Amino acid sequence: MQVHRLSKRNCRVLFYDPFEKKVFVSRNVVFLQRGFPADTRHDELLLEESSETPQSNAGTLFAPIASTDNVPVLRRSARVPQPPERYAFLGVTGQLDNDPKTYREAMSDIDSGKWLEAMKSEMDSMSLNQVWTEVTTFKARLVAKGYTQRPGVDFEETFSPVVMAKSIVIMLAIAAWYDYEIWQMDVKIAFLNGFVEEEIYMDQLEGFTVVGEEQKVCHLQRSIYGLKQAFRSWNIRFDKVIRGYDFVKNDFEPCVYKKVSGSSIAFLVLYVDDILLI
Repeated sequence: MQVHRLSKRNCRVLFYDPFEKKVFVSRNVVFLQRGFPADTRHDELLLEESSETPQSNAGTLFAPIASTDNVPVLRRSARVPQPPERYAFLGVTGQLDNDPKTYREAMSDIDSGKWLEAMKSEMDSMSLNQVWTEVTTFKARLVAKGYTQRPGVDFEETFSPVVMAKSIVIMLAIAAWYDYEIWQMDVKIAFLNGFVEEEIYMDQLEGFTVVGEEQKVCHLQRSIYGLKQAFRSWNIRFDKVIRGYDFVKNDFEPCVYKKVSGSSIAFLVLYVDDILLI
């Protein structure tokens, strides 16, 4: 291998011809700054040789590439792509999702008149078939603003087990096979039976503040509806009380209890505050 040292005074450039596989020197150069030789297959770049360079070294830097008939020509398909019909329901679903969800949304919609007409037709059908009757109810429930609770401060754990659907089916099958009686019951004010372990304070209720103590707040001793840990507190309290009546919890189903007394057996199934007693 020979190493050529080019003179900076003459500003000559060393070139390599990939087709002739030769190296030559020239100072007459034209650079293609806006294109790349590979972009055009039939363009040639001719370099003029320097007077100091032999004529045999002059040549083309890039030679045209001969086309071959065996190369397949790629053509763009004129077919217009169509979405599969199996996805058509997605478009229908998207349209249905735009329907108003409440009365206020329907009345503020551009088609409020049509929505009102449809609602009146539905209500007329309800009235004609006497679907309901109007009664007066005086039931009230105090619900805490659980969304304001801070994890790690106002509550720690919130998990509370519920009976699995297959467990209910199994218990009903056992009752039907042995002709057992089934009692269904609901625990009234269930959540108020659970004790609160955390320090939780609540503002006094509007209209029910203690006279002379309006500046004080309520320090919760038991769970109320709306608390994050209300379900868990109730379940812990129920489990403790029911075990006091000699009911044994199932090892694989924490909401199924069994009690054996002589030749008698009883099963208890708990779903939040609903109970099946077999």
